[in-house]
Amino acid sequence: MLLEAARLPPGLRIYAIGDIHGRLDLLDRLHDLIAADIAAAPPSGRCLVLYLGDYIDRGPESAGVIDRLCRPKRAGVETMALLGNHEAMMLEFLDAPYGASLWLANGGDATLNSYRVKVPASFDDLLMTQRSLRRALPRHHHDFLLGLELQVRFGDYLFVHAGIKPGLPLDRQSREHMIWIRDVFLDSEADHGAVVVHGHTIVHAVEWRPNRVGIDTGAYTTGHLTALVLEDGEKRLLQT
Repeated sequence: MLLEAARLPPGLRIYAIGDIHGRLDLLDRLHDLIAADIAAAPPSGRCLVLYLGDYIDRGPESAGVIDRLCRPKRAGVETMALLGNHEAMMLEFLDAPYGASLWLANGGDATLNSYRVKVPASFDDLLMTQRSLRRALPRHHHDFLLGLELQVRFGDYLFVHAGIKPGLPLDRQSREHMIWIRDVFLDSEADHGAVVVHGHTIVHAVEWRPNRVGIDTGAYTTGHLTALVLEDGEKRLLQT
């Protein structure tokens, strides 16, 4: 399936949101744009806001972003959230702190700061930091992280954080592929059987390819948080 012909099932509108990375200010602005879009042109059936992962790290308000995503949603609007590699790294830290230095080197310090947990000064401090984060993390935040989905498909679109491994059937993709993959997926011109909508890899402008759409516009540095709006065969953008 290629982008030009891709469609959603009738009676479904999706707002797919790219990587947020602790920018609660941008998330609130984009939610306002979505609300205005719905008010101006109400969907004929279901309306789904779909988050593609990487809610935390790098930006200043990771805890605030997760809390916002946990709140009761607007009547008539469904939500779904996918797992990003940054949430996976945080969960690994909560489970086994001594093997999770990669998280702290990739923005995890900003998430610790947002929960008012002291960033470890050395390897010896990791266990204390893990215990402090466990105490500081609200139960509903932890439940949210544990409940994140890996991928979801609607009509001709597959939604996933990073991408898929070309050549493998969609039902045989691994967790690692879906939250970490880059070049082998990004460079592929193969027909994956669905148009893949993904984040994970920053682009200066939304990347429209025949077999995929990349919507991580680097919110934490650029100020541009993007939602891809899909309905029937329509494709358009909302952006801060």
